[in-house]
Amino acid sequence: MKQKRHKLLEINWPDFGVGDPPPPPGLAEMRNRISLVRARMQQEGLSHLIVYGDREHFANILYVTGFDPRYEEAVLIISLDRDPLLLLGNECYAYAKGSPLYQSGEMRTEKYQPLSLLNQPRDESRTLQEVLLSEGLRRTSIIGCVGWKYFTTEEHPDSQRAMEIPSFIVDTLREIVGFDNIRNSTDIFMNPDNGLRTFASPAEIAFFEYTGSLASEGVRNMIFNLREGMRDFELAGFCRFNGYPLCCHMTLLTGATRELGLTGPVGAVIRRGEPLAMNLGYWGSNICRAGWAVSSSRELPANAQAYVESFAGIYFRVMYEWFQLLRIGTRGGSLWQLIHEKLPDDTFGISLNPGHLIHLDEWLSSPIFRDSSIRLHSGMVVQSDVIPVSPHYFSTRMEDGYALADTSLQRKMQQDYPEAYARCLRRRKFMNECLGFDLADEILPLSNMPAIVPPYFFTPNTILALEG
Repeated sequence: MKQKRHKLLEINWPDFGVGDPPPPPGLAEMRNRISLVRARMQQEGLSHLIVYGDREHFANILYVTGFDPRYEEAVLIISLDRDPLLLLGNECYAYAKGSPLYQSGEMRTEKYQPLSLLNQPRDESRTLQEVLLSEGLRRTSIIGCVGWKYFTTEEHPDSQRAMEIPSFIVDTLREIVGFDNIRNSTDIFMNPDNGLRTFASPAEIAFFEYTGSLASEGVRNMIFNLREGMRDFELAGFCRFNGYPLCCHMTLLTGATRELGLTGPVGAVIRRGEPLAMNLGYWGSNICRAGWAVSSSRELPANAQAYVESFAGIYFRVMYEWFQLLRIGTRGGSLWQLIHEKLPDDTFGISLNPGHLIHLDEWLSSPIFRDSSIRLHSGMVVQSDVIPVSPHYFSTRMEDGYALADTSLQRKMQQDYPEAYARCLRRRKFMNECLGFDLADEILPLSNMPAIVPPYFFTPNTILALEG
């Protein structure tokens, strides 16, 4: 693999623009998703699929219905021979009308008030058992449950039957079909090898490009409005949050909150010579940068003076090699091995997966782990979330989203979403020609600050780049 050296580059950040929000997935796409789910049900011998969702664990139910349970819990019942039934509480009931499946009459809804908040009315609902029996569940039915997590035998000795969705749902299902006829089927959606949401469509990639643009413009605006002595609340106000749902809580870490991990703003004062990190993530995007609130290395603490030479620059060079491996067909274990060989744990302290998949939720799953034989495939949206941690150097980050798209998928992107696709190509060209990367043609950068890493936040036009 070609070796490159890092350098500091003075540059005005490019303006890639932000397009109009793309329309949500239409009826044809939602019908296709239901068909894909049913095909997987048949492969796995399931008669019914129970999909649970709530404010935080919304992504699977949103993916398959176009409805997100942002106010309370919801339960979707999918069978092989009738329209899906969506159970809703009091405050989500009207909101479900936004689903294309509901609008076309291809998804039924029913008010099931135990999904509502405590002490709200409960006088309009059948029991859950009555609902399930009316949907054809019998002692011989084989039920798959989908929540937000599935398990391996390393985590639970009976991993297929370990459930993370609420007990009142699982208990009722087991009363009807028995213990052995219910299993955890969350992997249908989330398995990094073949989960349905690992194959993003052109519509999904276009949406993630839009939210990636929004989030990166917000982080960029925070960086360029940073001032010594301001409070983190004031800095957070520059993110230009526009009302789109967030996929994770915003973080903003300062010298005063350095030991608090993924903390948000708390009112801390930003002081020169201290570390700083921030992120902003809408559905399908998460943009994060970490560095120091200084103008140059001279303002760093004595034990961090070599921050660029011994830490951030080395990280940047190794991320060049990481991107060299980010190709369709690469085994996830190869990316893991590269990072742990080139960025030793005793210096860089990378403990989580060096990269993962992102979708509507910030962390879908990851094919990148020790000895992973899972191959990257077209349609994956990969988060360059490689997190070094040092007691002296703090951290550095170039966390953005990148879609992997083969020729066929890119052709559809260009046809259906030409402006979003053109922005991706401009970003890739910038990374290659200005920053010194050699991205494969199958990589579509989704962020407006792709791999732009300013180590010194008070001089943001000084960024890391590659030469050689």
